[in-house]
Amino acid sequence: MRIRAASCVFGIASVLFACKSLAQKTPPAPDRPWHTKEENSLSTQLAADSQPSWSIDPIKIYTLPELIDLAELHNPETRAAWERVRLRADELGIARSAYYPTLVATGFAASDRQPALIGEYLHRQTIDVVRPALHVEYLVFDMGGRSGEVDVAKANLLIQGMEFNNTHRRLIYRVASAYFHLLNAKGQRAAAEISLQNAETVEADTESCLKNGLATQPDLLEASAARAQADYDLQATIGNEEIAHSELSTTMGLPAEAQFHVQSISDIPLPTAAADSLDQEIERAFKQRPELLADIARIRSAQGDLKQARSAYLPSLHLAGDGGLARGYAQQDLYPGHYAEGEVWSAGLEMRWTLFDGARREKRVAAANAEKRVAESDLHAQRDQIEQEVFMSYTNLRTALRQQQAATALLTASSQSYEAARQSYSFGLRNQLDVISAQKVLAQALSENVTAQSQLLLQVADLAFRTADMIQVETQTPKP
Repeated sequence: MRIRAASCVFGIASVLFACKSLAQKTPPAPDRPWHTKEENSLSTQLAADSQPSWSIDPIKIYTLPELIDLAELHNPETRAAWERVRLRADELGIARSAYYPTLVATGFAASDRQPALIGEYLHRQTIDVVRPALHVEYLVFDMGGRSGEVDVAKANLLIQGMEFNNTHRRLIYRVASAYFHLLNAKGQRAAAEISLQNAETVEADTESCLKNGLATQPDLLEASAARAQADYDLQATIGNEEIAHSELSTTMGLPAEAQFHVQSISDIPLPTAAADSLDQEIERAFKQRPELLADIARIRSAQGDLKQARSAYLPSLHLAGDGGLARGYAQQDLYPGHYAEGEVWSAGLEMRWTLFDGARREKRVAAANAEKRVAESDLHAQRDQIEQEVFMSYTNLRTALRQQQAATALLTASSQSYEAARQSYSFGLRNQLDVISAQKVLAQALSENVTAQSQLLLQVADLAFRTADMIQVETQTPKP
């Protein structure tokens, strides 16, 4: 007995120790990193995870629509959103399946031995039975429970569909934004190169004038410093262009080092005015924004929940039945046994009506009503937010239009001023500082003109993002 007790205690201790050793561990202290074998296994699995393939022509000059198509093809967010829509569609199929009967194949086998009282003696009686059958269940009616569940599933599918569209809307805007930032960076680099050429020209002119006794050494040093500053500014724009290129690549779902070419900002026509009024933009946003449509679907989902909750107050009718064959063998005492078989079936209707459940139904109806009111309030709040977004975007667009026009005029005036300063200097009517000052103003005007152009294009994309024009496939009135 002592040996058995010791063995039992040892077995229990071994089980407890094994459970403790296999349990998930936690960091031993809050002041140091935590590394475990599980982390290594996760790292190994992450390294083995295959990245999606991608293809892009390194020679082709891509337009924005082409880059958007590539992004929607390669970005994992759109595929994840698509899979979530498919999940909701399957849930709708599950809800609809409640309208169909359930048919189950069953098999029952048993062996039973009981004493049977016959006269004044108990006789041993053995019965072996095998019974294959089909069992059917069907909910005849439930006064809105199933239809409410289907309504909720339909609404959830719509909500996920709108989120799928919104994923595309956000992705398109991110690509457009990164694209225009890249165009701005390329334009700034081009402007910086022109500024460097102008600074080099001024330096060469000054050096020539110095040889002819028309300039001083400080004039040449000032021109050289301006040329060095222009070269410094150019190097910064080169780095900004590389960063903007990598941001566009990663936004599209491509490696950061992917090489491709895009249009120059000078190849893109600029709008001259807003195509629609503010009221038209706001009205179109109210009709097209996926968030608003999703809020409407959430109200439908809440109505479906309310319908389900109210159906619990009413009775439901259920049909159930079985049909099959039974084959058995029976023997009493030591007398010869016998085989027998026959049909078995049963069918019945059951009405269920909950009379009391501790106010469960009342609370569920109240919760469904509250959820409906929340969805309605969210809809109103969303409309206010979208109206403000469109107003700000529309105002920014009009401001960008005016700034672009002013930047064009400034560039024209600065170019003329620079050329006039150079010519006057060659005639001895202006000093070197005037020429260098005019060259710096021209460099600033070149940069601001590129910024104004890219900002205008970005504001056009922002307004299309706020009104959801980006995801509309129908032919729209051309927008700025």
